[in-house]
Amino acid sequence: MTDDLAPRALAVDLLSAVLRRQRPLDDVFDARIAGSALEGRDRGFVRLLVATTLRRLGQIDALIALMLNRPGTLKPPVHDLLRLGVAQLLFLGTPPHAAVNTTVALTGAEPQTLPYKKLVNALMRRLGREGATLIAGQDPAHLNTPRWLWDSWEAAYGPETARAIAEAHLREAPLDFTLKIPAEAATWAERLEAEILPTGSVRRAAGGAVPELPGFAEGQWWVQDAAAALPAALLGPVLGRRVFDLCAAPGGKTAQLAAAGAQVVAVDRAAARLVRLESNLARLGLQVETVTADASQWQPGATADAILLDAPCSATGTIRRHPDIPHLKSQADVSKLATLQKRLLAHAVTLLKPGGMLVYTVCSLQPEEGPAQIAALLQSGAPMARRAVQAAEIGNLEGAITAEGDVRTLPPHLSEKGGMDGFYVARLVRTE
Repeated sequence: MTDDLAPRALAVDLLSAVLRRQRPLDDVFDARIAGSALEGRDRGFVRLLVATTLRRLGQIDALIALMLNRPGTLKPPVHDLLRLGVAQLLFLGTPPHAAVNTTVALTGAEPQTLPYKKLVNALMRRLGREGATLIAGQDPAHLNTPRWLWDSWEAAYGPETARAIAEAHLREAPLDFTLKIPAEAATWAERLEAEILPTGSVRRAAGGAVPELPGFAEGQWWVQDAAAALPAALLGPVLGRRVFDLCAAPGGKTAQLAAAGAQVVAVDRAAARLVRLESNLARLGLQVETVTADASQWQPGATADAILLDAPCSATGTIRRHPDIPHLKSQADVSKLATLQKRLLAHAVTLLKPGGMLVYTVCSLQPEEGPAQIAALLQSGAPMARRAVQAAEIGNLEGAITAEGDVRTLPPHLSEKGGMDGFYVARLVRTE
């Protein structure tokens, strides 16, 4: 296979793994790349191509359907080849001849797709001529958002904000860093050609190999969305305090707590994810105690001064960074996860000292996983009281403090600087 076809062939396999086998893109990408001979630039192209195809899948499928008399008759491998070809042709700025020729060549390379070679060639060439005009008549926000998500966001946030969320998901997210020593923000912003956000994170444009950036090898920072850096900070001063970090992997928030001087016990049920956490912390020169356990049942033997519960969730707040999520999750997943979150919260209360602080967070936009969980906990009679968050604690982020005093970040927040992930954060204190 030629050098220009190999990355695209891998992209076809990855797209199929996500859409046909319901595998997370990051998982299959890491597994396949580890066993490939692709160089760094080609690896970046593969990731960008598949991510862009998933991000624009609704638009792409609508365009393909317009070109066909019977769109439902395409074999899955042919459909995926076309999707990737259209993404290159109309959304990535690949030269038309390269997008068309490589897609046609890949179609002719396998017996099961070979009979569609002429069809693929004709469709790609026609979209090369008409695609820009057709795209101008589309509604990208609606087309690329599953109906169940759109309806849930309209109900929770209103039509205008729902559209703003969907539009924010169409843009690739920038790269955010949390610093091991926050006081050195100005220095690292200069070295990383980045800017300091009002929340304290350092941000630069996406792209490039992260391990090659200044400070990576020395463990001076880690990649973490600006919104993801807020929950740990809301525990306040943790120097010398015993903090349980429940559902801790992959460890960005764990690193924040350890860097601030906490005595951290990081708990996660997945041993492999804890290995990754330990590897990340080793690069940063930070130490914590790790425990492989189900955080909804774990019994540590001693209570904590503070707890950070980053509960498993649908992750719909991170679609900017993970465009496979709309194609992997459903309302049924949200309901199932909400049941788990309720158990985790109830058990976390029992692990906390009287007067201790609990921060609950999810990277979800779904109300069932955020405010509904805290409302149910407080209504249950649990010995907990809300400790309202003040705007000054999160960089005076406009519109991110709810009426109840919780934090609700949305992808359109900080839109002039590239947006941020959608997080819900509530801070509670044990009263007895």
